[in-house]
Amino acid sequence: MIGTTVSSGVAVLVVAVFLTSCVEMVEALTIVLAVGHTRGWRSCFEGVAAALAALVVLVAFVGPALVRVPLATLHLVIGTILLIFGMQWLRKAILRSSGLKAKNDEDVRYQSTVAQLQSSDSAPRRDQVAFVVAFKGVFLEGLEVVIAVITLGTSAHRLGLAAMVAAIAVVLVAIVVTVLVSTAATLWTTILYLSRSVYAMGRDGVLPSPIGVRDERGVPVNSLLVVFFCVGGFTLLTGFWPSANEILNLVLNGTAVFLGALFC
Repeated sequence: MIGTTVSSGVAVLVVAVFLTSCVEMVEALTIVLAVGHTRGWRSCFEGVAAALAALVVLVAFVGPALVRVPLATLHLVIGTILLIFGMQWLRKAILRSSGLKAKNDEDVRYQSTVAQLQSSDSAPRRDQVAFVVAFKGVFLEGLEVVIAVITLGTSAHRLGLAAMVAAIAVVLVAIVVTVLVSTAATLWTTILYLSRSVYAMGRDGVLPSPIGVRDERGVPVNSLLVVFFCVGGFTLLTGFWPSANEILNLVLNGTAVFLGALFC
């Protein structure tokens, strides 16, 4: 019975710390991506590095101090913090479920951060706005993770386990976001490259001339549509007809040879 209670308590601790760390990490990365995309990555990374350094210093000072705090006082402080955070989370959950408060949407957070950054003037060398926004976002979200780890881990007498779970969650979210962003950037670059190549071939007469036409904004819409429908059609074709992969490889190899002979 005691073993079952302990294992269930550990499972609750692991799930709570992992989910809290993942949510806060996603919110911090949303702010970082918005800052870097809008104002530049140098000042953004400087703000992130400064925030991480501040968190490390804070944990280094707070961690050893917890050992010297009396257990009764520590329980009182941790219980108060958990009660305050729990009441805030419960209040937000009630307001969002009743429709009185908008639900937490990372797209809206990203757009609001971009709008805030675009309304500010940037410095020529070091962007103070980007530095401050990135620092504030990472430090505040990281501070919430630290508080959750300390309160939940100390109350369950498993601070080391809570810290390890939080670190795993942070690293996992960082890896997933990095892979998604790099994949999306690669796909976007490929689409732009292919559409511009198709547009140039239509403009030069290699492909039908309507493909090489741009609209009033200078966007090669026809070439984008050609690439979109070709990629979508080949994707559906290879999905329903496995042998189409071999045919597609032959077509691509033949196209490469043709283009090489045409432009070389």
